[in-house]
Amino acid sequence: MTSVETVTATENHDAPLYNHPDRNLALELVRATEAAAIRASPFVGRGDKNGADGAAVDAMRKFLSTVKFAGTVVIGEGEKDQAPMLYNGEQVGTGDGPAYDIAVDPIDGTSLAASGRRNAISMIAAADRGSMLDASQVFYMQKIVAGPEARGHLDLAAPIADNIHALASALGKPVDEIQVGVLDRPRHETLIEEIRAAGAATRLLLDGDVAGGIQAASFDGALDLCVGVGGSPEGVATACAIRALGGFMQARLAPSGDDERRRGEAAGLRFGYVYDATELVTSENTVFVATGVTDGNLVSGVRRRGRGIRTESIVLRSQSGTVRRVVADHVASKWL
Repeated sequence: MTSVETVTATENHDAPLYNHPDRNLALELVRATEAAAIRASPFVGRGDKNGADGAAVDAMRKFLSTVKFAGTVVIGEGEKDQAPMLYNGEQVGTGDGPAYDIAVDPIDGTSLAASGRRNAISMIAAADRGSMLDASQVFYMQKIVAGPEARGHLDLAAPIADNIHALASALGKPVDEIQVGVLDRPRHETLIEEIRAAGAATRLLLDGDVAGGIQAASFDGALDLCVGVGGSPEGVATACAIRALGGFMQARLAPSGDDERRRGEAAGLRFGYVYDATELVTSENTVFVATGVTDGNLVSGVRRRGRGIRTESIVLRSQSGTVRRVVADHVASKWL
């Protein structure tokens, strides 16, 4: 069973680290997401999503360059010619230490941050080198995510009503208490109707289904189930978190046309096939970290408190089966 810790910290970059390599990495990566969230925070609510994203990218890239590991960005924000975004194939870290695939999103929910809405986060997922599915040729995938109780009961290929009733039975709760997260998109109109017709309630996500998936897989999350079509990069990042949480996840690629399908097939991707979390990320050694940019159900956003800045982050490690919530106070002058 996953254990939960709350850690309150005062920022001290000279503090000694533990000796376990992936624990060291988790502590360093959360500092990178903290930096990205803090740098993006002045842009919150100002309608400039490119400005917010650019500030977060710059901060994350600079901090990652100091981390002692050999990281390869498997899931970034596009190709090299789209810099300054962290691009697919970019090498990050000092080049020393353990080799990892990483998935990055300096702000998952740029529109949310720009409009001052809830649930924008900065996130990084990491797993042993060569273990993340490179789904970059196909932008969307269909997903279903829930907690560990769902194993053996849910099937992405089954009707949503059947899955809702099966999950309610597995959880031992009435169907009308089941909360289902779905991205609020026109493509999900029929899905939303079917969820409600089955007797469950929907929680419509404006953006960012990574946080929705984590909530569905967490024992104290606000959701019981997260379903629908969302980004493939976000799906692989979510799988890192699900492996750490011991949750349930299935996904199926959803190409937007024949050209995308052909590119995916050339890259070795399988269509019409239901991937589970262990196929999206084959390593048993995964790390997922996220820091709140704006307040949300998963983590609180960046807050300026007098001469300081407070961040809240979540750190998930599959090796230890832990969920750590890190509340850190930073000296504001270092970020001016």
